Amino acid sequence: MVEKSMGMLIDTSTCHGCKACQVACKEWNGLPMEQEIGLTGISYDNTGHLSDTNWRHVKFVELFSEDRSDSRWLFLSDSCKHCQLAGCMEVCPTNAIIRTEFDTVYIDQDTCIGCRYCITGCPFGVIEISHISGTAQKCTLCYDRLQVGQQPACAQACPTDCIQFGEVPQLMQLAEDREKLLKNMGYNKAQIYGKSDILNGLNVFYLLLEKPEVYGLPTNPQLPQKNMMKSYMFSIAGMVAAGVLALLAFRSKRMVSKPVDSDKDQSQVM
Repeated sequence: MVEKSMGMLIDTSTCHGCKACQVACKEWNGLPMEQEIGLTGISYDNTGHLSDTNWRHVKFVELFSEDRSDSRWLFLSDSCKHCQLAGCMEVCPTNAIIRTEFDTVYIDQDTCIGCRYCITGCPFGVIEISHISGTAQKCTLCYDRLQVGQQPACAQACPTDCIQFGEVPQLMQLAEDREKLLKNMGYNKAQIYGKSDILNGLNVFYLLLEKPEVYGLPTNPQLPQKNMMKSYMFSIAGMVAAGVLALLAFRSKRMVSKPVDSDKDQSQVM
């Protein structure tokens, strides 16, 4: 039963890409280092993307003018959004993905069977299977810390307070006030990503300075079951077709074998 709806406001206007949140997440959750760390070749970012060992990732978005005389950097501390309509939770066949008393989405590692359904169920590409445990991995919003009254490690480590933790209604009011301030300062594209129009609301939502697609966020993420229903239908059709072909092959084999058996019977009579 949900007691309080807890979440995060990520204010990208105050993030300077230090990745302290990423380090804090790894340290608190005991996530291993990657075997190889290097530049991606398309950005100064050296950690790439969210993964089974990167539950939080600071995106670097480098914007250049056409003649490359002007440039600007944007940063976004990304993680699981803890959606109100959580596709991963809906498609999980073992109910390993649950909603906690803090209204967050949590994967029970003892119940997860690593079937990967949740990977296709997440419209944000957040979940990956651990090559160590074989189970699905993502941000827990530091569920263990919330249970003892602490804020998530990333929010505590953020030096600019761009990660604000608290009750979602209060954070949304803070975001709306901040959005107005930014627009008065000339940031006309400032906008909140994660209101009720996005999967009925995201508990981890963002205050952006540009359109969502600039940060690699989908403008209209869809519930996965609508997409997965087509896959299920194709799978069922494929299974039916395979069954029919197997039946036809078996029948043809029986028809070919019958004359041989008949010849054997005649020879035995003679």
